[in-house]
Amino acid sequence: MDFSAIGKKIRELRKNIGLSQEDVAEGICTQAQISKIEKGIVYPYASTLYQISQKLGVDVNYFFDIGMTPRLDYIQEVENQLKVLRRSLQYEEMMDIIRTEVGNPLFSHNKKNLQLLLWHKGIYQFEVQKDHIKASQTMEEAIKLTQVSNKVWSERELEILMTMGAFYINDDSHKALEIFKEVKLHIEALPHLIDLTITTRLYYHIARVLTRIQKFDESIEYCKRGINWCVHKDSMFALGELHYHIGYNYELKGEIDLTRDYLNKALTVFELQKDDKYAQLLRNKINELTTIGTDSE
Repeated sequence: MDFSAIGKKIRELRKNIGLSQEDVAEGICTQAQISKIEKGIVYPYASTLYQISQKLGVDVNYFFDIGMTPRLDYIQEVENQLKVLRRSLQYEEMMDIIRTEVGNPLFSHNKKNLQLLLWHKGIYQFEVQKDHIKASQTMEEAIKLTQVSNKVWSERELEILMTMGAFYINDDSHKALEIFKEVKLHIEALPHLIDLTITTRLYYHIARVLTRIQKFDESIEYCKRGINWCVHKDSMFALGELHYHIGYNYELKGEIDLTRDYLNKALTVFELQKDDKYAQLLRNKINELTTIGTDSE
């Protein structure tokens, strides 16, 4: 996308209607941010671009047309931003995007796009507002928006159902396992997956539940299935987490040598991914286990 062309058009429209950069920025971002956008130095979040378009009196797709990008890219950009914020646990920022986009006709007039917002709203209700009931109701509402058959579920619907399962992991492990196994059946009914990480996440979630109900060997087996899936699909997504969880199971079983072995494998993955936070946590854990092993000799 030609960011500079979009920035120039924002500047041109702003001047034509007699607004300052401060006027455009009010309620959206800082004046300095608008200046950088106009100069093409930075590109705004899709939600920010939508707010700017509303203030300037044009449809947001006007900017995408200028940037030679089809309308669909706006939806995809919002989806990508929500995914990043969801996975990095930035729930307040995630909700800011939802609040902005819920009034956007591209979302409010399209069931699939509205479903995306409801899904993430449900996550916010659970993680931030701690309202399990309301969160589950929002998730069910989201699924019903697009579900036309109980026999074949879309990937998005399965992701939402899997999120609902995650809600129960701490409070009702058996309910969580029931939901995850339902997701597994629906995945197996699909001819192919576009997002291969769905299967990886499912294996990991099932393994977590099995650990909570002290079925450590079964948990290890599901982690290994997840690792094999990652290797087969040439994906590193959650590969470190799966190795770590095997190590955690072995620690609970009291098998310290195997614990260290899998924690070291997890550390290698996190180092390759340049995930310094988890890499350091693992180094500390491995050092603790080494000290315990030395003291017991």
